[in-house]
Amino acid sequence: MTAFDESERRAWAGRADAYAAGFAKLCSYPVPRLLDAAGVGAGTRVLDVGTGTGGAAAGACARGARVTAVDAEPAMVAAAAREVPAADVRLAALPELPFADGAFDAVVGNFVLNHVGRPRAALAELRRVTRRGGRAAVTVWAAPAAEGQALLGRAVRAAGVERPAHLPALDPGDDFPRTERGLAALLREAGLADVGCAALAWGHRTTPEEWWSGPAAGVATIGQTVTSQPPEVVEEIEGHFRALCAEFTAPDGALVLPHTALVAHGRV
Repeated sequence: MTAFDESERRAWAGRADAYAAGFAKLCSYPVPRLLDAAGVGAGTRVLDVGTGTGGAAAGACARGARVTAVDAEPAMVAAAAREVPAADVRLAALPELPFADGAFDAVVGNFVLNHVGRPRAALAELRRVTRRGGRAAVTVWAAPAAEGQALLGRAVRAAGVERPAHLPALDPGDDFPRTERGLAALLREAGLADVGCAALAWGHRTTPEEWWSGPAAGVATIGQTVTSQPPEVVEEIEGHFRALCAEFTAPDGALVLPHTALVAHGRV
């Protein structure tokens, strides 16, 4: 396990409920496209890796698939098991999954590559557990980040806060361009064929209160950055955040945040 992986485990520990209340709604948007890319339908044996609170697993179950879901965080496993009782939900983490070679017709990972220290090894493992002729599909956040995705980071920087030293970045040797071409190349490196990748853009509708609740509870790297600050700095960050929200407030008062994800797929 890399230092990045260890940091991710700490960042998500015990935060399933806080994630479900905010960021999970954002992450559910690409699920239909992700499942389409993996060819998920009735009877498909599907593995959802990094299931979180079960968004992709629920979507696959609704299509009549036979779903197994895994996550590295026990609180997420418990939440997904409650939310998606039709799925077989287990505790497991990339890059080593407890399944035989070719055990699944389709494997999906909704934003899981954003949270692993060795993305190439993770994709190789997804390929390993997919049967010959089966399909694997993943999503990642695009870079540079869309305006809505960058909102919280802008608030942090406006308060003069930098990424804390205890939150290591991905090793440059393990990173890859978060572009259509970069993600497609990563899938090809993992041995997948007939690779395709496309950008998906949408405006996520939320409220300032809901969007702030995630970082205020320490969810993800942005939340760990916020909650590691003294109370007066957290208050300053929140002040900048609420001021910046004016740029994204719709006439009906909703916060509409532009986001862009990449959806990539390949065949084994």
